[in-house]
This record gives sequence, structure tokens and C-alpha cells, in this order.
Amino acid sequence: MNVRFGVLGTLRVVEGERDLTPGPAKHRTLLAALSLRPGRTLTVDRLIAEVWGEEPPASAEPVLRVYVSALRKVVGGIRTVPGGYLLDVDPDEVDAHRFERLVSAGRRARDAGRTAEAADGLRAALSLWRGPALADVDSAELRRAYALPLEELRLTALEERVELDVALGRGAEVTGELRALVASHPLRERAWAQLVLALGQAGRRSEALGAYREARRLLVGELGLEPGPELREAHERVLAGGTPARAVPNEPAGGAPAWAVPDEPAGGARARAVPNETPPDVADFTGREHALEWIRRSVPVAGSAPVHLVLHGPAGTGKSALAVHAAAGLDFPGGRLHASLGARTPGAVLEDLLRSLGCPRGAVPADLAERTRLYRSMVSGRRLLVVLDDAADEAQVRPLLPAGPGCMTLVTSRSPLSGLEAARAFELGVFDADESVEMLARVAGERRVRAEPRAAARIAVLCGGLPLALRIAGSRLARRPSWTLEHLAGRLEDERGRLDELSAGDLAVRGSLALGYHALSERERLLLRRLGALSAPHVAPWAATAVLGEPAGRLLEALAEAGLLRARGLDASGQERYDRHDLTRLYAAERLAAEEGPPARVLAAAAREILDRARRARALLLPAEPGSGRTEARTAEQAADLDTARLRESARWLAAERGFLVATVADLRRAGLDEAAWRLAFYLTPFLELGAHREDWHAVVELGLRAARRTGHRHGEALLLRSLADLRRTEGRLEEAADALERALPLAEAHEVPRTRHRLGLVRLAQGRRPEAEACFVACLAAFSAAGDRRGRADALRALGGARQAEDLLHGSLAAYRELGDPRGEATVSLDLAGLYLDRKRPAEARERAERGLGLARRLGDRLPEAAGLVLVARVALAEGRPDAARGAAEEALGTFREYADRRGVARALLTLAAALLDLDEVAEAVDAVSGAVGEFDALGDRHGLAEAEELAREAARRRGLRV
Repeated sequence: MNVRFGVLGTLRVVEGERDLTPGPAKHRTLLAALSLRPGRTLTVDRLIAEVWGEEPPASAEPVLRVYVSALRKVVGGIRTVPGGYLLDVDPDEVDAHRFERLVSAGRRARDAGRTAEAADGLRAALSLWRGPALADVDSAELRRAYALPLEELRLTALEERVELDVALGRGAEVTGELRALVASHPLRERAWAQLVLALGQAGRRSEALGAYREARRLLVGELGLEPGPELREAHERVLAGGTPARAVPNEPAGGAPAWAVPDEPAGGARARAVPNETPPDVADFTGREHALEWIRRSVPVAGSAPVHLVLHGPAGTGKSALAVHAAAGLDFPGGRLHASLGARTPGAVLEDLLRSLGCPRGAVPADLAERTRLYRSMVSGRRLLVVLDDAADEAQVRPLLPAGPGCMTLVTSRSPLSGLEAARAFELGVFDADESVEMLARVAGERRVRAEPRAAARIAVLCGGLPLALRIAGSRLARRPSWTLEHLAGRLEDERGRLDELSAGDLAVRGSLALGYHALSERERLLLRRLGALSAPHVAPWAATAVLGEPAGRLLEALAEAGLLRARGLDASGQERYDRHDLTRLYAAERLAAEEGPPARVLAAAAREILDRARRARALLLPAEPGSGRTEARTAEQAADLDTARLRESARWLAAERGFLVATVADLRRAGLDEAAWRLAFYLTPFLELGAHREDWHAVVELGLRAARRTGHRHGEALLLRSLADLRRTEGRLEEAADALERALPLAEAHEVPRTRHRLGLVRLAQGRRPEAEACFVACLAAFSAAGDRRGRADALRALGGARQAEDLLHGSLAAYRELGDPRGEATVSLDLAGLYLDRKRPAEARERAERGLGLARRLGDRLPEAAGLVLVARVALAEGRPDAARGAAEEALGTFREYADRRGVARALLTLAAALLDLDEVAEAVDAVSGAVGEFDALGDRHGLAEAEELAREAARRRGLRV
């Protein structure tokens, strides 16, 4: 005898008359998890997450094995498979799967016209329910992933069965059931519409009208929305004295219709000659002025060719509301038609449109091609507006487009419907900050939003500017006058519950996203949910391929077509990039957790490709990196022709991927992949230093340090402490930089000790402790030379040459960088030599070196070294008596330093600019510039720079006739 599993209520396991339901709560949760996916392998990680949630005990895996062993004693079919477990039973033995099968069969019978059979099938499906799904199963993961979708399917199936019962003339039998349904789900408009029709069919007209008034009061009061077309049509039918009569199972002789509608005049003519079916305007419609203007400009004049417009964008961007609002302001004397498409066939929609145009029910052709021809004939003499909402694809829309002169179609879709001939498209994005707050105010109340502007702005950010999310947030506030906006913002802060919070009645962001998700192919769904492992807002195809494990370019295009991603165009490195709304990311992460388990497995599989690309990019930034012992000897010509191009390409790739890679460091650490996290952080730091991305630099170093320490990797900790010291030195926090390096020294591997001492020497030099700095550089030079590390030797020569102002040492460093094929190193030493020549009154040589260094920095795309080169070029111009040229170069450098928030660079550029202005006798401007330099040097604690600036300030004051 087969064992049957029940989850549509409390968990139940029975074999004939025997109740095998386990008693312990964790056993029930584990068995529910297995029975919801019969025949599918569930990983140990997935089961642990579903049984214990986000904080499982350290012993979860062995305890899980104990639970499985205990369940096997009472339930057969639990198998151990590679990576996890599965329940090997026929899916029909699980009531949830039997329910879904019966619902599908009932819908097929309905679509085939077998109304009574369809109603009985849906009734049988609904009879399987014994209470709320998973009622006694303590697992938030399972409830979110399975109980909520099953409950939604139950309600939809119930509404569909009631609709069929009403069509069969059973309205009086279902009124009690419908009253219970609207009492428990008061914002389900379809249920209210069915109650109105059922009461009308039962002859209880006053109760039907009262039900409509109650529904409208709730919708307006709770959501600020007027009833939709289905509920309004039911109301109009009752007012007109007619409701759907009993369906006649067979068509009478003579071609009479199978559906009789007693309130229609003879011949089937409609009471309204001009249809006006678009829903009422949205009272609190907000923004979208550009889109509205585009629609108004596109309206065809009478007699001209028809116009077809597509409003497309992600779920929740307000496409339907915009179409309705636009339609309300347009004048089309032939009428307005409206159809909600969704998953409906073109034939079914055409039948509704033909009936709206006055075609008698029995005269609607059965064949799609014939229906299309009749539709075009009936609209040919009318100037119509047709609103087609929620289109799936071009094939669904084509037969519905009116071809008559002066007609206009407004189509809403998640896809741009690029293959729709002669159609124009407008993409809707999210609201900006001001529009978001305005919409929140219109729904929740102006006074409340004005009273808490900061909380309102936070809610707008947490909703991501998504109109649907903002409407729901506003509706929740409107229904709860005691809530402050700060309270709601606090509830939305938690990413794990944000989608739960963004639900009000029938409005739910999760439900809107689910429609798009379930319409995808299996591979598209797999990619979307695996992208949920990544917190970065945008990805390139290579990253999508890494998480999917196979080429993902075409799948990304398909997700963009479906409105779940957005193509951003080519980035700085020539890659296509795709972004997504933050709520889409949260939904994808939910689906990943529900269907595959925690994100660690996906991230671990992708980490190899991510780390490899980041490592290769770092290697291009730092050829033969110090401490590695590797060298790359090339001729000067190769360095000029090959390396600058490759380095520029690497820098562009890193610039394009910076946001993605920085976010991935956090993703890896959050998933417990500490080794990958600290290595990625280490690979990124030279790029972040070069671009002065200090916030990101600080973030990845801190994350990397925590990861290295958690995994006990001493060498990784040393490398990241060294990077932290570089950051602190750049910020002028020299004591903290020295402390980080002192802590790194005992942790570093032997070949990295000289590199760490080299950094310590740079800090001591900046502190004005020249003897200690020189001692460090001399020791490093000896160590690198002994190890045969030519890149390390080049760096040590440069540092020692700078400290001693030794031309021969700097030339030695320059030759070493050229031999290594490192144009970035060559550029830096060229600028060092230019400064040295200037100090020694050799301006011609200084100009040659400065121009060489500046040219290399520009070819590499290194903006900050370029700005440093411009300052040197300006100083050379001053030495040569060309203050105009000096002024131009200094101003250009100042702009770059300010753009990158480099305060030390700003101070140096201001000082040079002030000197040029003095030479040009623009004394007032020079005073302003030198005052700015004094302020910057003082804030930085740079005593040498401050002394220079104060001396120039005194000279400027003297020329101005002021006393300092």
C-alpha cells in the first residue's frame, strides 16, 4: 500500500489507515522539505537552511543524518544520493503536487469548453486542502517558498471554480462561500466581482449592489484605488438587470449561441454603441511627464496611419497606471477598448474585444484568423484607442492591433516587443528621489511625509524608486495612522524581510516579480536566481557565465527582454553590462535559497574565474610584482608599444568592474569563503590606490583583513595590513600607517619582508625621519638584489634615490623599470628626475623628463600621475619664464586632484598656480590660491609644504601692500 504525504494543512503521512506522521518538530520540517520536491536531490546545505534557518548549530550536518535515519524507520523512499537526499515517491502521492495536477486538468477542460467537467475538477483539487499549507511546520524558508505560492494558487483556483459555477447557473449555491472568501481576503477584486454576479443571479439585487459599495469603500479606503474593470462590469450588469445565465452544454440548432445573456437586446446589439472600457484614471498618479508628452505627441490625426506604442519596463514600474492615465486624457470618438492579456491567448482576447464592439456572442468565429479579420473590419470605420495591458510577446499582440486610420494602441509589457512591426517603444525606469517622495506623499498623506522628510527619503531609497513598492509602502502607512515613517523605514531596512513588508492586500512586489519569473524558461530562471548570489547591482556576461557555469550572453539578453534585467550598453572596457532593481535582486536571492540552497555553493564555483581575472589584471598593473621573484624583461620599444596598451586595457576593465568586484569581496566573506575574500581584496588594492577610490579601498581592506584573520592566514593578514598602511600613508595618517606595517612584519613570509620594510621606509621619509627611511631602503635594496628580484630592486633604487636626491640611483631605477617593461614605473621615476633637475636649476632636462613622464601617464590613462606630471610641467614653465603655460597646466592639474579628492595634490597644484598668478601680476587671485594651499597643508599636517605656502603668502601679501 502506498504512503501518502499531505502538506495542504498540517503535515500528514498516512499508509492506508495508519498515521505515520512524525512527532518531533524538526523531523516534520525535514520530511516536509523532502516531500515538497519528490524525486529531486536536496543538498545537505539546502536542508540545513530549511530545517534550522539562517543560524544553524555547528553540529547541524551530523544531526541531520540522525533525523534522516529516524525518518527512514517509519517512511520508506528516503534515499542518500551524492551531495544530499531525495524522497523517491510518485509526485501524485503528495497532495500539493496532486492539487497542482488537478488544477491544470480543470483549466484544460475549461479552455476546451467543458465547463461542468472543469468545475468538478477544480472542486476536487480544492477538496485536498485541510487548512493553511504547512500549518505545523516551523520553517520560514519553506513557508515563503512553498506555502505562500500554494495559497495563492488555491485562491485563484477557487475564484476560477466559482466563475464556472456561476456560468452553470449555480450562483445561489456559492454566495456563502464567496462571502467567506471576501471576508478573509477583502482586497481581492475578482472575488468581490463574483459575489456581486452570484447575488444578482440568485435574485438578490439589493445585496449585490450593497456588496459592490462595500468593495469600493474598502479599495478606496485601503489602497486609494477605484474598482477595476471586472468589478465595475459586474456592477453594471446588475444595474442593467442582467447577469450570466446557466451555460447551455450543446449549441442549439440553427447556430444559436451556447451562452444566453437575457439582458441583451435581440440581435445581440450592445447597449453602448461607443465602448469606453479603460479603467478610471488613477487619482494619485505621479510623475512620468516625459512619457506622457511622448504619448501625446504620437497621437495620430484623423485619417492617418494607425500608431502603436509600447510602454515597457520591469515589474512594478507603473506601466499600467501610465497607460490608464494617458488614455484618460486622450479624445478618441470611436471609443476606448481595454484588455488585460497576461497568459491569455489572442483568440480569447479577440472574443472579448469583438463583444465590446457589438458583435453578438453567437456570431464570434471559432477560428483565430477569422476572428482577426472580423475585428479589423469592425474597427475600420472607428477612430479607436486600444489599451493592451501586460503583453507577453509580439505574437500575442499582432492580431489585436487595430488597422483603421487614426487608431492608436497603447501596449504595456515587460519586454520592448522589438519584433512588433511599426511599433515605437518607451522604456519606463524607476522614479528619482523627488518623484518617489511625491508618490509616497500622495498615497500616505502630504502632512505625514512633510513631518518626517528624512524617513520619507529613506523609504524611497529602500523601495528603490519602484512605483509599486512606493504605493504599497504608502498604503501600509495610510492603513496604520499610528505608524511613523521612521518605523516603516526601520522595518524595510532588513533585506531578509523587505519583500514581506512590501505587501498590501492584493498588491505585492513579490507576486509581481513571480509572474515574470515563472514565465521564463528553465535556464533563464536558473541564471536569474544564481545572480541572486551576487549583491552587485550590475554584471557583465563573463560574471554571469561564472555563476551559471556555461555561456550566459543570450540568457542575459532574454532576461533583459523579459524586463527582469536592463541592458546598460557598453562599459569602459567594451563589455555589455546589465543591471537590475534591488528588489529583483532580493527576489532572485529568495528563489536561490528556496530552490538551490545558500549562495555559498554558487559563489564558490564562480570564485575561481573571478579571482583569476582579478589576479591577471593586477599582474598587468604591476608587472613582476615586488616580492614575487618574477620578472618580465622586454625592450623599451616593447614597453612603449605593448605594455601601455595592455595596461590601459587592464585599467579600463578594472574601472568597469570596480563596483562588481568590491561587492563580491563582501559576498564571499558573507558566504564564509574567507580565502577567496581576502585574496580578491588583495588583488584589488593597487587599482583602488591608483584611482584614489579610497572608500572602496578602505572597505575591501577591512573585509579582507577580517577574512584572513577568520581563516587564520597570517600571510594574507600581512599583505592586507601592508595595503592598509598604503591607504593611511595616502591619507596622511602616518602613525597608523607605521603601526600597520610593524604589525605586518612578524606575519609576512620571508620574501615579503623586504617589501614591507620598503613601505615602512616610505612612511618614515614622510614623517621626516630620513636616516631611518634610508636604512630601510638600503636593507631592502640588499635583500632584493640577493634574491634576484629586479622589480624590488627598481623600487628600492627609486626610493633611496628620492631620499638622497641621488641622480645616479634614480637613473639606475629608470633603467630597471625599462628592462622590466613597466611604463608606469618609468613614468614615476621620470617625474622624480624632473623634480630633481628643477631643484638643481636644469630646466631643459627637467622639461624633457616631465614631458616624458606626463606622456606615459596619459597613455596609461592614469589620471593622478598625469596631474602630478602637469604640476611639474607648470613648475618647469615657471622656471623658464612662461607663466601663462604654467597657469594652464596648474589649473588642469587642480581640476583632476579635486575630482579625485586628493588634498595633497590640491595643495601642490594651488601652490604652483599661486606662483604663476604672481608672475602674471594677478595678485588678488594669487592670494586666494595660496590661502587655499595654506589651509590644505595645515589640515594635512605637512610642515614642509606649509612653510613653502606661508613664504609665498608673505610675498603675495607684500605685493598687495598687506601685512601678514
